[in-house]
Parts: sequence; structure tokens; C-alpha cells
Amino acid sequence: MSIRQGVNGMTGRWAGSQRALMTEDRPYSERLVAFARKHSSEAFYGCDDPLEAAIFSALVEITRRQEELSRDGREPDVDP
Repeated sequence: MSIRQGVNGMTGRWAGSQRALMTEDRPYSERLVAFARKHSSEAFYGCDDPLEAAIFSALVEITRRQEELSRDGREPDVDP
């Protein structure tokens, strides 16, 4: 199985797991799945593991969005 197939399979399972979450947590789960998929193609070149590629992709997007909020003078939501 390729890294790309592994990431697609894993994020597909993550998307399927959303039904088990509380309704108010589902949008965050959907966003995390999208983040994991967004940069995963680039991560395939440096990662040997699908989980590593998905996490790297999600962290890149989260970090980018935090930087955008900081530039705009806004703080990211940190509510538990």
C-alpha cells in the first residue's frame, strides 16, 4: 500500500468516526480530516508512514492558520 492510499484510508476512517462524536465536536473533526488531506501529497515525499504524513499535513495547516490569526491581531480559540 502506498503512503497516499494509507492516508486516504485513514482519513476515510476518521471521517466515518465522526458519527460517534458529540454533535458540537463534529465540525472540528471534519476540519481535522480536511487538514490531514490538504498537504498530505507534499508530505508523501518526506514521510514513510501514512499516520506521519496525515499528522504532518494537519500540523502545517493548523500552524498556518494560527499565524494568520496572529497577523490579524486575533488569538486562536483555546477553549477545552
